[in-house]
Amino acid sequence: MTETGSRFLDDLAARDLVADSTDRAALVARLEEGPATVYVGFDPTADSLHIGHLMGLLALRRFQDAGHRPIALAGGATGMIGDPSGRSEERNLLDDAALNANLEGIVPQLRRFLDFSPGPNQAILADNRDWTTSMTAIEFLRDVGKHVTVNQMMGKESVRARMEGTHGISYTEFSYMLLQANDFVALNERHGCEIQLGGTDQWGNISLGVDLARRRLGAHLHGLTWPLLTRRDGTKYGKTASGEQIWLSPARMSPYRFYQAWIGADDDEIRSLLLRLTLLPVAEAEAVASEHAAAPEKRLGQRRLATELTSLVHGAEAIPAVLEASEVLFGGDPATVAAPTFETIAAEVPTSHVGREALGDGLDPAALFAEVGLAKSRGDARRTLDQRGLSVNGQRLEPGDTLGHDRLLHDRYLLLRRGRTQYHLVVAGDAAG
Repeated sequence: MTETGSRFLDDLAARDLVADSTDRAALVARLEEGPATVYVGFDPTADSLHIGHLMGLLALRRFQDAGHRPIALAGGATGMIGDPSGRSEERNLLDDAALNANLEGIVPQLRRFLDFSPGPNQAILADNRDWTTSMTAIEFLRDVGKHVTVNQMMGKESVRARMEGTHGISYTEFSYMLLQANDFVALNERHGCEIQLGGTDQWGNISLGVDLARRRLGAHLHGLTWPLLTRRDGTKYGKTASGEQIWLSPARMSPYRFYQAWIGADDDEIRSLLLRLTLLPVAEAEAVASEHAAAPEKRLGQRRLATELTSLVHGAEAIPAVLEASEVLFGGDPATVAAPTFETIAAEVPTSHVGREALGDGLDPAALFAEVGLAKSRGDARRTLDQRGLSVNGQRLEPGDTLGHDRLLHDRYLLLRRGRTQYHLVVAGDAAG
C-alpha cells in the first residue's frame, strides 16, 4: 500500500529532508494518486559510493518503503564527464573500462539498499549510456540543446560558481546539465519516471530536466531536493575527524572503521544524523536523541547511530564482530570474543604470522615484541616488560614469562599490546595464515 503523499512528505520534512521542490501541492497530489516512479543518479567516478551518496540511497529506500518504484541511475555517460556542482576544478575524464570497473563495485551497494525482486515497486537499475552513446551530436543539439537557452544554463549556481572561479569551466562540464536533463526525459519515456531526487546542489540540473520534459513531451514532472549533509562549519560531511573519506565499500573502509567514524560524531549532530541517515521512525530517533542529550557522556546516541548505519551499509551480520573488536581495542578482554572477531581485528592492526613450531618451547616475549615492531629492540622490550607495560591477550606479562601454545586464543591468536593503544596481532600457523 502506498503511503499518502502529504503524510510521506511531512515525514521527510520532519527529518529535514525537504529543501526545494517544483510544486509541493502538485507533488502531493501526484503521490496521493498512487505509486510513482522516482530516480536518483549516481555517477560511477570511483569503485565505491561514499557517505555523500548515502542520502540518495536512503531517499530511494524511503520512497520504495512507502510503495513507490525507485530507479537507481548509474550514470555511465555522465560519469565520463563529471558533474561540476560543488567542485572548483575539472574532473578527470574516465573511459569505458574504468567506468565498468567502478560499476562492478557500486552495483552491489545499490542492491543492498533497494529491493530488486519482482513486484509492483521493484527497483530498476539503469545506465544512461543506453540512450546517450547512440545519440549523434546533431541529435543532441536538436533534441536537447535547442530547448535550453545559454542564459538558463549560466543562471545555474553550479555553472556560475565555476565561471567566477580561478579555473573556469570547460564546454564539456558546461554540457553536463543537458545530459542530466535528457536523462530525466529518457527515464520518463522508458519507465514512466515522474520524480527526480537529489541534494540542493542538484536543483539546477533537476529543474532543467523538468523544463525539458515539458517542452519536448508536454509532461508534468517533479523535482525534490534535500539539504546537503554538512558539519557545523558548513563543509560537506564526507570525512572522519582524521580526514579519512567515509566509503561504503568494505574494501575501501572496513566495517570497523566505518563504525568508529560515527562513534566520533559530535554530540550536537546526533539528532540530525539519526533523523537523516537512518530508517528509524521519527519518534524513535527523537527519543534516542533526547536520551543522549540527557547524558552525553554515555555516548548512547553515537553508539545507536553507528550501529544503525553499519547495519544499513554492511549488514546486521557485521555488527557482532565490530562491537567485539571495538571492545577489545579499547581495553576489553580478548579472551571473551569469538574467533571471527579476530579477523576484524586483523584488518585494523598490524598482523604477523608465526610458525606453530616456534611456540613449542615457548617464545621469549621481548624477542617477539621487538620483532613485530612494538619495541625498538629486545632491550627496550625487556625494560618495558620489567615495568609491567606489555600484555598478551589481555593478560599483563611478568618477567620470566614465555609464550607457548597455552597462550593462544582459539588455538591461533596472540594479541600483543604495549601501553594502552599499541597493538599487534600474531597468528600462529603457516605463512598463509
